[in-house]
Amino acid sequence: MATTALYRRFRTLLIANRGEIACRVIRTARAMGLRTVAVYSEADADALHVSEADEAVLLGPARARDSYLSIERIIAAAKQTGAEAVHPGYGFLSESAEFAQACADAGLIFVGPTPQMITAMGSKSGSKALMETAGVPLVPGYHGEAQDDATLAAAADKIGFPVLVKASAGGGGRGMRVVRAANELSEAIVSAKREAKAAFGDDRLLIEKYVDNPRHIEVQIVGDSHGNLVSLFERECTLQRRHQKVIEEAPSPTLDAAQRETVCEAARRAAGAVNYVGAGTIEFVSDGKDVFFIEMNTRLQVEHPVTELISGVDLVEWQLRVAFGEALPLRQDQLTLNGHAIEARVYAENPAKNFMPSVGRISTWRTPAETDGLRIDAGYRAGDSVSPYYDAMLAKVIAFAPTRAAAIDRLNRGLEETDVRGVVTNIPFLSALVTHPEVRANAIDTGFIERHLAALTAAPAPVSDLELATAVAAILRAESDAARAEAPTPWRSSGWMPVGRRKRGFVFRHGRGHDHTDYKVQLAYGTGPATLTIDGRDLAFASRANGDGLDVLLDGARSRVNAVVEGHELYLRTRNGRFELHWVDPFGGESEESVGEDKIVAPLPGTVVALLAEQGAKLEKGAAILTLEVMKMEQTLRAPFAGTLKAIKCKVGDIVQEGVELAEIEP
Repeated sequence: MATTALYRRFRTLLIANRGEIACRVIRTARAMGLRTVAVYSEADADALHVSEADEAVLLGPARARDSYLSIERIIAAAKQTGAEAVHPGYGFLSESAEFAQACADAGLIFVGPTPQMITAMGSKSGSKALMETAGVPLVPGYHGEAQDDATLAAAADKIGFPVLVKASAGGGGRGMRVVRAANELSEAIVSAKREAKAAFGDDRLLIEKYVDNPRHIEVQIVGDSHGNLVSLFERECTLQRRHQKVIEEAPSPTLDAAQRETVCEAARRAAGAVNYVGAGTIEFVSDGKDVFFIEMNTRLQVEHPVTELISGVDLVEWQLRVAFGEALPLRQDQLTLNGHAIEARVYAENPAKNFMPSVGRISTWRTPAETDGLRIDAGYRAGDSVSPYYDAMLAKVIAFAPTRAAAIDRLNRGLEETDVRGVVTNIPFLSALVTHPEVRANAIDTGFIERHLAALTAAPAPVSDLELATAVAAILRAESDAARAEAPTPWRSSGWMPVGRRKRGFVFRHGRGHDHTDYKVQLAYGTGPATLTIDGRDLAFASRANGDGLDVLLDGARSRVNAVVEGHELYLRTRNGRFELHWVDPFGGESEESVGEDKIVAPLPGTVVALLAEQGAKLEKGAAILTLEVMKMEQTLRAPFAGTLKAIKCKVGDIVQEGVELAEIEP
């Protein structure tokens, strides 16, 4: 294919996205000497990507459809700032043929494939028909245009249960349901269509045979406008939750060299079927013996860093060079695979509460230095707000090493040294996952997380002497820092006195509400070494600052620990894990939390999309009551105990804030 007006050199790039990927694109664009333009919603006015770009344009209100999904407003922002090209990132409009066409019509370069390529490969149904013609192996399924319930039910019966119902236009696990029996199909279709419509504006579905215990293998490809097309090896993305990837690695530890070449050749054949230009990913599912094409993503993937680390290629740079009209810098035979890379997605979510998204302001943001094979791709910093309007991913921690085992060790160290406060994150869950013996042994499939969820979200270790000593050390340091901010005098220094010895008592609470444990600690200080008395035992104690952390000496053993003090709330990270403690007010005034358990309240701001039980209904524990759409995902609220649904205090379409009472149950 000859270079056309679709590809030409430009100087100013608008990034039509937000968060981590916008920051990632800005970083490479700046290194290439390009001027960058960010766009943002009212909710993102102070976001990191806004401050990192050379210019930024407000698109509109917080809701994505009024901002990041508004083609008209993004095109206007490009014209306003003199941008000549648009990078769509991933998500939002990145796989919208309509957006790519609007860019072309406005004289803008779309950093990605043509609208025709997106249309051909972006439709799961259409792409499967194309792949069948190209001789790429497919999972048995229905990809037709007829979408009535009878046709879909007949297709599912013919394929045989279990089947996978999935949105034709979607990705990221949205609009996707596993159906194991015919009587579950109707409800799954209704729910998948509703979620697909909300996420993609298109409720068309396809049905495929569900491969039990599958592995997810994908191949990164890049094509240019001169007819060159290469594959940059494969990634394994088998560790998933609700069909969303959690851990990704490259190369796949499952494939040998011959299998690698087979799947990469199939990927090149798939992309070659549409003379693909730009970066894209061909996704396959494997039953342990064969691989089957499932879809193509006509964009950059979240997990692209692991491919960059093993190939030495900056994929965003290649995207931009292809958009310039240049040929690919390397041929297939010049690409080499080196080492192993693994990535973990850090989300603002609570694994202990069914991965409920978490919102709020980030009070602490600490990540390890990007050395010794660690890379951090982040879209947030301390002081930023995590809103309920967008995807909950905060950052990616990526590790590279000569071997898979060494890469896993480095990734876990990177996770252990990452502290995010103000919102709940999945970091402890990720550490438990990557260090699980079966993950290390590669004895996994896409259902691994669901099967091992209880162990992966187990309660943290009990509070030990080290955590209590760390809590005391953190309070003393906070008081010392506050004293130094005032007039210098030794009389204000924590623990200092000219003669004699004093004692100071602390009470720390672990747990909330009625389910908590109080720990009493006594500090003795003054003349001679300080001691802590815990459970009647006297332990030698000392502490000192060490960068962002603390060195705590307890009973002759020194430990490097980390702590954050926010009023009476303490966050501690020790060798035993992460701990949340409450420093009980030494002057009294503490009160127990009292939450009416018979009330069903909104855990986060969201929209009521379905009422699943009627007022007066008799409910078993765990029965579904209603469904909220939160952060583009559906969350079903269930009965906490058996009882009668006494009242429903909302209706479908209501936009509700966190804490609003939605229903009431009578035990």
